[in-house]
Amino acid sequence: VQLQASGGGLVQTGDSLRLSCTASRRTFSNNAVGWFRRAPGKEREFVASIGWRGGTTSYVDSVKGRFTVSRDNAKNTVYLQMNSLKPEDTAVYYCAAALRSTITSDVREYRYWGQGTLVTVSS
Repeated sequence: VQLQASGGGLVQTGDSLRLSCTASRRTFSNNAVGWFRRAPGKEREFVASIGWRGGTTSYVDSVKGRFTVSRDNAKNTVYLQMNSLKPEDTAVYYCAAALRSTITSDVREYRYWGQGTLVTVSS
């Protein structure tokens, strides 16, 4: 599975962005998909995960109520809707597909990774 993340950009505090993660070469409709981010000078951090049917999701506490992960398996795409963005959300965001179908925040469970898209939130 080859993943392509897109949708990043430069926004101001309080703005919204929607990231997309599209799979090519084969579908990832049976896989859980996660979003991670790496801020400058920091470790990679789990952001959100969605199960294969889209019915279950999980989030890191810092984004709960602001970010929403969803998927459209017919389009082989997973989305991360980010609202009320803050400067501390500035990071390169990566999507990844797990070998399992259920949600997980464990980075070791994710096998396939996209190249990342940069989100910059100015104050």
